[in-house]
Amino acid sequence: MRVEFDNPIKLEFHGATVTSDEGLVAYREHDEALRPTAMADDMSRDLRRGKYTQHDLAVLLRQSVCSPLPGHEDANAAERLAVDPAMRQVVGDRAKDRQAASTSRMGRFETVILTPKRNLKALMDLPDTWVDRVRKRRVLGKLILEMDGSVRETCGQQEGSAYKGDIGCACSHPLFIFNQDGDLARAVLRHGNVHSADDWRSMLESVVKRYSSDDVPKFLTADAA
Repeated sequence: MRVEFDNPIKLEFHGATVTSDEGLVAYREHDEALRPTAMADDMSRDLRRGKYTQHDLAVLLRQSVCSPLPGHEDANAAERLAVDPAMRQVVGDRAKDRQAASTSRMGRFETVILTPKRNLKALMDLPDTWVDRVRKRRVLGKLILEMDGSVRETCGQQEGSAYKGDIGCACSHPLFIFNQDGDLARAVLRHGNVHSADDWRSMLESVVKRYSSDDVPKFLTADAA
């Protein structure tokens, strides 16, 4: 379209092909190299039938993981991200030619498909499996594990949420274990009212067991709790 006041000016609309989330491409390349979302697909069970199977589990998980990276933490953002050109390419599969999963499908995926015990356990085991794959490409001279609790602020009446006066917000109280390279070894989502050290032993034992055959010095750092 040209404007009347200055004919050489030409207007074109490229809204459907413009994105502000092109940085997601780097994360997708990382996923392609180490394939964590593909491993999750192998470890999880798909409970959907019929119309709910338009996207594979790995595709839905990739969208769920990638959406918060540029700051879209709410599943409602899927309404816009479903047609975002970067998200469609990053998610892959049929999303490239059509669109990624909608808000309702992402909501069902995160609250119904991921919540059975088998799938929750698969997600908890995924970091260990992924770190094992990284270790094959990296010589391990020593092992330093760091365990610490964190705060995940919640909104509304989310299950397990509790108000913490020292933090000043309602939250859940997840526990994490990282290694010296910053790799997440294991995580567990806990209720907001639990003690900082709740469930520490089973968390630590599951990680140490994976390194039991490595003849290297092993250290643990943790806070006073």
